[in-house]
Amino acid sequence: MDLLQLLECSPPLAREPLNAGQAAAIARVFKALGDPVRLRILSIVASREGGEVCVCDITGAFEVSQPTISHHLKVLKEVGLLVSERRASWVYYRLVPETLGELSSLLNLPATTTGTP
Repeated sequence: MDLLQLLECSPPLAREPLNAGQAAAIARVFKALGDPVRLRILSIVASREGGEVCVCDITGAFEVSQPTISHHLKVLKEVGLLVSERRASWVYYRLVPETLGELSSLLNLPATTTGTP
């Protein structure tokens, strides 16, 4: 089962506890997002008009080496947050909105009303 399928069948945290497998898989995604460079990369891709970014544009936004950026992009792809497509000598990255949507659903807490039983 891939991460997106796992997230789709995971209930919101406030409804029922995650099992050990769900928790381990979801923790991998949050661990990936816990790195400031990866979080910035995701933000760059998500905010780009047209929905995709060339690796050359990502690399230029950081003061780290190209191999380091490649490693961070690989981690984001492995956890299902990005997909890539090679075009000639460049690679373009796109966000996987379904994965972010499912993470959002997982963390969604129901609104509570004071005085409601």
